[in-house]
Amino acid sequence: MRIAVDAMGGDFAPGAAVEGAVEAARELGAGIILVGDQARVNRELALYDTSGLDIRVIHASQVVEMREHASVIFRKKKDSSIRVAAEIVKAGEAVAVVSAGHSGAAMASALFVLGPMKGVERPAIAARLPNVNGFSLVLDVGANVDCKPVHLLQFAVMGDAFSRKVLEIQKPKVGLLSIGEEDTKGNELTKETFKLLKKSRLNFIGNVEGRDIFNGRADIIVCDGFIGNVALKISEGLAEAMNSLLRHEIEDAPGGQVGYLLLRGAFKNFKKKIDYSEYGGAPLLGINGICIISHGHSSPKAIKNAVKAARDFHAKQVNRHIQEDIESMVAGLPAACETEGAIK
Repeated sequence: MRIAVDAMGGDFAPGAAVEGAVEAARELGAGIILVGDQARVNRELALYDTSGLDIRVIHASQVVEMREHASVIFRKKKDSSIRVAAEIVKAGEAVAVVSAGHSGAAMASALFVLGPMKGVERPAIAARLPNVNGFSLVLDVGANVDCKPVHLLQFAVMGDAFSRKVLEIQKPKVGLLSIGEEDTKGNELTKETFKLLKKSRLNFIGNVEGRDIFNGRADIIVCDGFIGNVALKISEGLAEAMNSLLRHEIEDAPGGQVGYLLLRGAFKNFKKKIDYSEYGGAPLLGINGICIISHGHSSPKAIKNAVKAARDFHAKQVNRHIQEDIESMVAGLPAACETEGAIK
């Protein structure tokens, strides 16, 4: 089993990607295919002892820059590292692709090259956000700005399969992100989605609000990609601000250094819980393959954990379970929804 790593993706590429891939190969025993500028990647690899490790390099002459539109992978940059990595998965040389680069290009490559699963109209990015009980799985967090009710139902089904098989939550609680708990609250999309989720076999607990992302009320929180991405970015900013404010308050308080020493273990655990590098990246659910989209600031540790996430996703056959659940829970719903006026 090999994982294709976009060596040119991320703010610290190719250094962080290569170092993280080497750590994954050494600590996890993962087979790695590094995709990118062969000369630059090999220079980075030369910094490490890779003897006995299953690592090889495949050349890609182009890189999708963050300022570019994702569509360049179709027209101008067909030899970009992210697209070549997806082609490697399609050819069966790797089971998954990991990228910390242009997230739009990663999604476009996965959709264009690997294609969506049968019955899945819109793949979704699923991100883990920490809460008081562990973390909540929020989806979609950026793949789809405009959604129909049936899309959100599919997100819930895919999130349920992922939570059961990877996160080992026996009966995940599914909440629909809205502006109030009552089923009459929200816009047309959330109101119609509520009806579909209520009729499904999922463990649907009703509408949840933004605060419920962090209080552990729901295991899975469903929303469209616009709202989800805003929630994700606010969460990242809040975590950074809290960490910084808390540190300054301790430094300025009388006896603060002594207090910090006494609480050092608690602060270390807190920082670990809100550190995105612990999770590695967010899976793009609903495609014929595995794509892990990592943060642009990914460190070597984040890349290593993204490889681990891809390996676990493959080992637990998440895609097979998603496909089965989509077929059993969602098959025939679009026509039914149109009859009831649920699809807008």
